Amino acid sequence: MGFVSRFTAEVTPEDVGRRATLRIQLPDGRFRDIVGVLESWQNGLISVRRRDGTVTEVIADDVVGSRIVPQQPPPRRGGPGPAAPGGTGG
Repeated sequence: MGFVSRFTAEVTPEDVGRRATLRIQLPDGRFRDIVGVLESWQNGLISVRRRDGTVTEVIADDVVGSRIVPQQPPPRRGGPGPAAPGGTGG
C-alpha cells in the first residue's frame, strides 16, 4: 500500500499573519515544505517569513497542500531541566 497524504489546502489569503506550512512541488517533481508566518498574498505570490527571519516567496499555483500550524513556542531560557526519573525525592 502506498503513502496517503492528509495534507489539504486549508490556507487562504485571509490567513495572512498566521503561521502555516505550505507544500510546494518543485520542477523536478519532488516536494518541499515551507513553514513560517504568512507575510502577504498578492497577485498569486505568497511571502512567508521563516523562523530565521528570511522571507521566501512562493507562487500560489505551486502550492499542492497547506495548513495552519500552531505558533512557535518561545525559546527556552537557561536553567535546570526537568528532574530525572528515579532521582531522590528529597
